[in-house]
Amino acid sequence: MVNGADTVRVRTVLGDIRPDELGVTDAHDHLFLRSPRLPGRELADVVAARAELAAFRAAGGAGVVQWTPYGMGRRAAELVRISRATGVHVVCATGLHQAAHYDDERLTALRGDGLARLFVSELTEGIGESGARAGLVKVAGGFHALDAHARWTAKAAAEAHHATGAPVTVHLEMDVLDLLCGELAVPPHRVILGHLNRSPDPVVHRQAARSGCYLAFDGPSRAHHATDWRMPGAVRALAEAGFADRLLLGGDTVTAGARSVDGGPGMPYLLRRVRPRLEAELGAEAVDLILTANPARAFATDWR
Repeated sequence: MVNGADTVRVRTVLGDIRPDELGVTDAHDHLFLRSPRLPGRELADVVAARAELAAFRAAGGAGVVQWTPYGMGRRAAELVRISRATGVHVVCATGLHQAAHYDDERLTALRGDGLARLFVSELTEGIGESGARAGLVKVAGGFHALDAHARWTAKAAAEAHHATGAPVTVHLEMDVLDLLCGELAVPPHRVILGHLNRSPDPVVHRQAARSGCYLAFDGPSRAHHATDWRMPGAVRALAEAGFADRLLLGGDTVTAGARSVDGGPGMPYLLRRVRPRLEAELGAEAVDLILTANPARAFATDWR
């Protein structure tokens, strides 16, 4: 068990499980997603989502962590159904993305302490009528600076963490990481930093690794993000520097065309192509650590 505590669990949409039950895990992906920034490219097809999850299972996958936060079409009730149908563990997020993904009316309704209360409620009581509880808080800032929205959401995420123990995920935004783990006192090992592949700077990678947070390489096969051909070297460099036990892998499928069932790489690509490529670079034992043991630690907590 993680930390030797029998009470430590991963919170999935079907209930809490032991960390060692999570299995081979896609640590950052999306089965459902809707945003005004992606008009006409929503992930909303239930049949396709179920087929994608089944394809991941057939490739050897056992767990998927969906980072889609509040107000972006999570479809928690459908996550419950397709998780049960496919036998894949699904971890669902609460949280809030950048302001551009929401209308002003929705954000205004959450001002004051409403956002933190929402996060805690979804982590402990459940998401709407779905019966599913969230298992993490997802937030985001700007790449170069923190605006008022990012500070507001990070503060609410920290409050939710301190109230529940929930892990917090964030994009590769060092200012948000510094705020969470500094002023807001979230322990670094409770933070998962995503999109390291989008900024293939080894100095930034080592800086993030030294903080003690988990580091997710996600979004394979996106050539415009310099992922596939740079990622193995970046992962190897971090592993050789002693950070192999902090690395995670995810697909970050954000449009319908990126699903494997619609001709894209999708979730199975992690195991079909990325896994053997990394095994050639690092060896099978290290890749097993990244796909299985690391997510079991990263997304498990002693829920309060």
